[in-house]
Amino acid sequence: MSRLRDNVERWLIHENYDFKQGKSEDATFKIIISNSDGLGNDTEVFEPKDQENILVVGIKIDMKTKQLIRFRELNETEQENFKKKVDDFCYSVKAIGKFLDEDGKKKVGVYIVLDKPEQLNQPSFFKALEEIIEMSEKTNRFLIKTF
Repeated sequence: MSRLRDNVERWLIHENYDFKQGKSEDATFKIIISNSDGLGNDTEVFEPKDQENILVVGIKIDMKTKQLIRFRELNETEQENFKKKVDDFCYSVKAIGKFLDEDGKKKVGVYIVLDKPEQLNQPSFFKALEEIIEMSEKTNRFLIKTF
């Protein structure tokens, strides 16, 4: 067990968050906080493999059925342009965006990376948690307006 994982679990328990362990091939550990953003999305907290003492906090937003249908109707160039718009939007709200295919669904992942030693503490972690929830809601509104 990593020290970072122990710290994150302790912080979440201290603040009465409901969480569980997740599985990931590309992370040392993964913690899932259930229904964290008010839209029914879970927050993921993980340490990427081969990147010790880097903490990633993120939320994956499912594209709605109408959005999926519309996305699939786009040609390859239009799909790439849409993905670039999503990336640009995420950059504008100071997040890292990632377009994902999971469980047969298209998702937009929004992430904050805590990669400086002075960020790996309880206040910085909860600030990132608040920010990612806000970014999730903004990204959801962006997807609805744009697509």
